[in-house]
Amino acid sequence: MSKEKKRDPIKVMLRWTVILAVVAVAALLLGNAITSYRAGVLKARQDEAEKINAKRDEEYAVALAEFEAASQSGANLAWPAQKTEGWDVVDLTNYPLENVYTVTVNRSDIMNGGMLLVNQWHSRPDDFNESELVSIMSYVGSRNLLYGLPGSSTQLMPVAINALNECIADANAIGLTNYTILEGYRSMDEQQQLFDKQMESLSSRYSGDALIERTKRYVNYPGTSEYQTGLSFRMRIYKKGDSQVNDQAFSTSEQGKWLAENSWRYGIVFRFPLTDYPLPYTADKSYKTGISTQMNLYRYVGKGNAAVMHTLDLCLEEYVEYLQEHPHIAVFEDGTLKYEIYRQYVGDADSIELQLTGKTAGYDSSLDNMGGVITVFSYY
Repeated sequence: MSKEKKRDPIKVMLRWTVILAVVAVAALLLGNAITSYRAGVLKARQDEAEKINAKRDEEYAVALAEFEAASQSGANLAWPAQKTEGWDVVDLTNYPLENVYTVTVNRSDIMNGGMLLVNQWHSRPDDFNESELVSIMSYVGSRNLLYGLPGSSTQLMPVAINALNECIADANAIGLTNYTILEGYRSMDEQQQLFDKQMESLSSRYSGDALIERTKRYVNYPGTSEYQTGLSFRMRIYKKGDSQVNDQAFSTSEQGKWLAENSWRYGIVFRFPLTDYPLPYTADKSYKTGISTQMNLYRYVGKGNAAVMHTLDLCLEEYVEYLQEHPHIAVFEDGTLKYEIYRQYVGDADSIELQLTGKTAGYDSSLDNMGGVITVFSYY
């Protein structure tokens, strides 16, 4: 029987050392090859990206030079094409104002221009000035065709009364009369009284924060009511001694339907649209306004703003958001420029440098209560 040959442990160790060294060298070489390959691919991609970026930089430099040359020469830059029929809104976000100059104004000068957004999420500014409010019964601006209910002392901002006077005059001309403002401006005290009264009526069923939140479903918390802008008003038809007229629902009356269809032409919009209210084709906006109660509440915003809201089917909340995303737009009617609208961010500054275009002298500016100023330039 033969004896098994005993292995030399030193030789075995040396053999494995050599094998491991070879494997390590191979792995190192393979790793270096992979790293080199990856570096080559990465460099190729970087080179390609640099070429693309360089090309874009060249194109931008050319476009910028053309723009600056056109601006210095006073030439009008070509805006995107617009529709030749009907109303159209063209986005000019990438087109700056032309022939720009600035005018310095105070916040108070443009507080009540029409675009102040007040709702349950955006309370009325603390520096809101009530001094411009006037009684609709004694207003002597334009021909006054508006009336409050007997004994009322309804107040509104003059811009709202002037717009509504123009609107009602055209309604009267086609035989639609007896328009009456049921309610207008509410002071902070009046809104507080309404809120407290509603809260008292619910106090037997709710308490604490639950009572306040429940009350806010029916009456806006003081400072967050649309009525506190002086730009909104609730309408009805009223004729002294005629119960048949007075009992008719405004929204279904000929006066109500005409106002709902045409008020935007005068700078007035229906404030809280609901499904099929005030018109059969009205889209629900309660998810944006926070108001789901039917009420004949109208709001002055100005003709240019109202034209955009009507054309794009936007409520006031949606419109302000739209201008935040598209701060420069143009509004056309049958291919003719009617308005240019520009929103600039100003924060809560007291002194504001308004940016204006020298292309037209007519403009109206208003704070939007979202940190911006909305300026409408008129071209008619």
